[in-house]
Amino acid sequence: MASERKQWFQTAFQIKGSVIPSILGRTVLCGLFGVVISVLFYLRLPVAMPTLASLIPNIVLGLLLVFRTNTAYERFWEGRKCWGTLINTVRNLSRQIWLAIAVATPEARHEKIVVLRMLVAFCVATKLHLRQEAINDELNVLLPPAKYDTLKKMHHPPLEIAFWIGDYLQQEYEQDHLNAYQLSAMHKLLDTLVDMLGACERILKTPMPIAYAIHLKQLLLLYCLSLPFQMVESVGWWTGPVVILISFTLFGIEEIGIEIENPFGRDPNDLPLDTICDTMLRNIEDLITLAPGEAG
Repeated sequence: MASERKQWFQTAFQIKGSVIPSILGRTVLCGLFGVVISVLFYLRLPVAMPTLASLIPNIVLGLLLVFRTNTAYERFWEGRKCWGTLINTVRNLSRQIWLAIAVATPEARHEKIVVLRMLVAFCVATKLHLRQEAINDELNVLLPPAKYDTLKKMHHPPLEIAFWIGDYLQQEYEQDHLNAYQLSAMHKLLDTLVDMLGACERILKTPMPIAYAIHLKQLLLLYCLSLPFQMVESVGWWTGPVVILISFTLFGIEEIGIEIENPFGRDPNDLPLDTICDTMLRNIEDLITLAPGEAG
């Protein structure tokens, strides 16, 4: 119980991974504006205007923020489900390839291992594609040199890798190493990989409508700048700190939505795609150490 309490407080005051660095500037700015209004009120200028409380009803702003956060979280969770499906599909397809395709020569076994690593390469290429990053050494260690050089010239590397895997399956079928049922089942799993790639691209390329984002920011700014006028008469010199506290809450909620709406980047709140790809590679390497029939 004591360790849980300690961890709770560590998390509560943790800066890394929080939105504090992103919202600190605008929060302090609103607080300073509150201090200015307090000074003006102290000089007996007519700045106290409680009627501004009805400028933007709290419930309206709250509903907009909730909708913004929920929409962003749906995108984050859909991305997580896509990558979860990607993991399971890679495991199923690699297992079927390893067990179903019989090999008679060391060269054929090596080719099968190359294809299994291509499944991980597909996931790594998908990760780089979603991050809009160039092909790098992560793929160099997973692909034969000739295919790696070819991939660097392609506009859509994940699709090219999927084509190579499908081409291998078709060749094995034509050489009677697979029957029609096995080929169909493996192609279905390969189709699922491509479907998940497309689902992730849909999330990435469908941003929040700009008009909605602009309107929400405008309402937040108006609300936070109107707070000092509403409360200076009742809280006096505490207006600045109170405005900072309220602005921190509202700006933080909006920033969380911005952080998680694209879950494929490198921010602390994005999906751990590097870890996921490393896990898949370890699974494949473990599978390669097993000979068919040793799983039991």
